[in-house]
Amino acid sequence: MTTGSAPFDFQGKHVTVAGLGVSGIPAARALHARGALVTVVNDGDDARSREQAEALEALGITVRLGDGATLPEGTELIVTAPGWQPGKPLFQAAAEAGVPVWGDVELAWRLRGPDAAPWLAVTGTNGKTTTVRMLAAILEAAGLRTAAVGNIGVSLLDVVLGEETYDVLAVELSSYQLHWAPSLRAHSAAVLNLAPDHLDWHGSMEAYAADKGRIYAGNQVACVYNVADKATEDLVREADVEEGCRAIGFTLGTPGPSQLGVVDGILVDRAFVENRQKNAQELAEVSDVRPPAPHNIANALAAAALARAFGVPAQAVRDGLRSFRPDAHRIEHVADLDGVAYVDDSKATNTHAAQASLAAYESIVWIAGGLAKGATFDELVAASAKHLRAVVLIGADRALIREALARHAPEVPVVDLDRTDTGAMLQAVTEAKRLAVAGDTVLLAPACASMDMFTNYNQRGDAFATAVGELRA
Repeated sequence: MTTGSAPFDFQGKHVTVAGLGVSGIPAARALHARGALVTVVNDGDDARSREQAEALEALGITVRLGDGATLPEGTELIVTAPGWQPGKPLFQAAAEAGVPVWGDVELAWRLRGPDAAPWLAVTGTNGKTTTVRMLAAILEAAGLRTAAVGNIGVSLLDVVLGEETYDVLAVELSSYQLHWAPSLRAHSAAVLNLAPDHLDWHGSMEAYAADKGRIYAGNQVACVYNVADKATEDLVREADVEEGCRAIGFTLGTPGPSQLGVVDGILVDRAFVENRQKNAQELAEVSDVRPPAPHNIANALAAAALARAFGVPAQAVRDGLRSFRPDAHRIEHVADLDGVAYVDDSKATNTHAAQASLAAYESIVWIAGGLAKGATFDELVAASAKHLRAVVLIGADRALIREALARHAPEVPVVDLDRTDTGAMLQAVTEAKRLAVAGDTVLLAPACASMDMFTNYNQRGDAFATAVGELRA
């Protein structure tokens, strides 16, 4: 086997699939259908895993539950779920045996047909899902058959192997998926931003950035980067791309040649126009972006850049952005009470996302806290202090934020709720209402993961909205 993207004959080959779930089950089925001798290994051995295993075993697929560490004898290829860490014993054994490891994205890339739709790919620490969904809306407005797929929750394998045909795919890729996708070659790709995240998985910021940068490898038309985040431009400079592929920047300021940006409330393109030294193409108004927070405008510019790289006309950019509606819990306006806006950005699960959210409002009563995942908060608090009227802290690691506030915003009132039960959200919103005045925004932007108190960030955001509803009633 090679690490290139040449077709591979799976007939009779021993393939181990690491992990059940969203990616493992489609991978096992696809490989089995192509004649591979498939063994699935899985760390868990719970009721759901046993149910999934039973369905696969009925097809003739071997499943080993509670044993994800041992390399099955005769394995010639491993196809892994993206979340499995590179340091696991299974992969160490594979390296020693010379067995290649692919992720589900790599498998999908290899199984594309000869007339497969090109991929417009997006990664970054924050904003990936929103940008990919904006991109899909723009492509649809241009009359193209497309789908938002990948880390957004839609299996690339299911789409690639399905009966429906597409003109182009809008693909969200995580750093995990990119780590295991050595031969991926996108039409065009964007890295939205880079900030410390998932360092426990990657081992270092350098390794994390390198995996993000894999998205640019072999790009054909455009490598889209964030002018305000030099690390993304550095990744473009380091990328090995097809001849003629261009570096395209996006900025919230006035764009230079080969950039998209903002001029007098208008999103403009100086990259995909004739005589880009002098000319610019109007794409949309800032007010066409929902919500028009700065980081969301940046997302829109990145989506527009990828669409323009694919030849989409300017009007489709405007129409697509106007039709787009963001997913829940992403700077979502919940209600206005007594002149105070209540905004749910529960998806802001790290400091980089929370800082972008805090920068979008002038005067904020901030609800924050949860599981810090090793994060520090000094930079976030120092950058956001001027926006804070007050802070309400919840969650297991709230002390870390409280200490940063004491260092960098000692004048800001802080309410520290010493509880981690789900009912704490109603108390947090009640305290925020007491502290806010007309014109303020009560903002849930936790800067932390949710699993200390909630199943996920969705449940946390729902609890916030429910609490606001109770106060409203």
